[in-house]
Amino acid sequence: MGKDTAIKTRKYILMIGDIAILYFSLWLTLVIRYFGNYEPWLWSRHILPFTVVYGIWLLAFYIDDIYELSFRQGRAGLIVRIVRDIIIGGFFAVVFFYLGQDRLFTIRPQTTLAVNSITALVLIYAWHTLFDFITKSSKISNNLLIIGLNSLAQDIINQIEKTPQLGLRVKTIITIDDQAVPESLQKIAIKKDLEELHQICLEHKISTIVSTVHPRENPALMKGLFSCLPLKISFFDIATFYEKIMGRVPINTIEQIWFLENLAENNKRVYEIIKRLFDVVASLIILVISLPIIPFIALAIKLSSKGPVFFSQIRTGKNGKDFKATKFRTMIIEAEKNGPQWAAKNDPRITRVGKFMRKTRLDEIPQLFNVLRGEMSLIGPRPERPEFVNQLQNQIPFYKERLLVKPGLTGWAQVMGPAYGGSVEESYQKLQYDLYYIKNRSLAVDLSISLKTIKTILTRQGQ
Repeated sequence: MGKDTAIKTRKYILMIGDIAILYFSLWLTLVIRYFGNYEPWLWSRHILPFTVVYGIWLLAFYIDDIYELSFRQGRAGLIVRIVRDIIIGGFFAVVFFYLGQDRLFTIRPQTTLAVNSITALVLIYAWHTLFDFITKSSKISNNLLIIGLNSLAQDIINQIEKTPQLGLRVKTIITIDDQAVPESLQKIAIKKDLEELHQICLEHKISTIVSTVHPRENPALMKGLFSCLPLKISFFDIATFYEKIMGRVPINTIEQIWFLENLAENNKRVYEIIKRLFDVVASLIILVISLPIIPFIALAIKLSSKGPVFFSQIRTGKNGKDFKATKFRTMIIEAEKNGPQWAAKNDPRITRVGKFMRKTRLDEIPQLFNVLRGEMSLIGPRPERPEFVNQLQNQIPFYKERLLVKPGLTGWAQVMGPAYGGSVEESYQKLQYDLYYIKNRSLAVDLSISLKTIKTILTRQGQ
């Protein structure tokens, strides 16, 4: 089983388990609630309205990354998130039951909802704890063999150690050319002839091989890998595996051919049409919903600091075409009297109201008009200023290639990467996420980014 399939399977098992537990918790709740008087008809009366409630809870779990195995935060973090999501979902459930009572159904489930929330909380927490225990077991882990050791390999090892829920276990490392091995890895590092790869894989029950050396560059490795074909072992080069584990593209390992091999735009035509339709419809809906609060935003900006309500700035869009982006002003006037500057964490130029708007993304509402005009998309790489684009493309390889797609209000780099591209180093990191998105963009990825952005807005974690 390949690494991607194994992780997806674990996610599906976790989610299907939650669904089964939610319905079991409903049955258990009804038995408790009507102790001694439970009848099967009670189940049939409650199942449809509670299905809506469970849909809300599952959506809250997804938004809160409960099914994102690489973001598990231990038992304390797990219980906090489950409690938070059930409370949030419970609020929407109360509204749903209030509006639907005597219209969609006749039950009055206030007590049942309260008991079910507690029952579901306990059972889901127990299930997730059991799941984590099982997936951490070395007996079912996907045993990994790494050939060679470099910075990418060490990043992968660190990520696997931090997230055992991925079901991966670095079983052994074959060193090459007297490579230095950190003390923490010396127990699993071995010096062996690569032609013995077949025997090594059998001995260590290897499921996946990751190599820092390309087989074409090492005849012994090529021969060893060929001998492993009957073992049905998955093989990855280090860059491909790094991308799958870390969710970003290691720029220092790719060349121009990578773009030719991975960015087949003909395969994206249907996706681009659907995405454009979604951009227009969603932008109109958000603008209509936002109309009642826009006057209050404008008033808050005017009362908090001198200057206009709106702020416009030239940004670089798809294929290097510049456009004027408009946002609600979040900085003091003359914030760049000394020339263009990157935004930074705790930037003193940001007003008190501006901090709130940035955390909730309210400042970006006017950019929906850029989306409607086709200059931006709801999801894509962050639109950067021409001054910074010119600077960074001279310092970071392939930086200009992020302009192959429309910039977005939110994107993979914004929800996964560093808070700011406030330096060359952070822009380098963001580019790795941008290239990952450009390569893997799809409706499913866009949906995931949208849900993560909703979480950012609700928790006010924006920057």
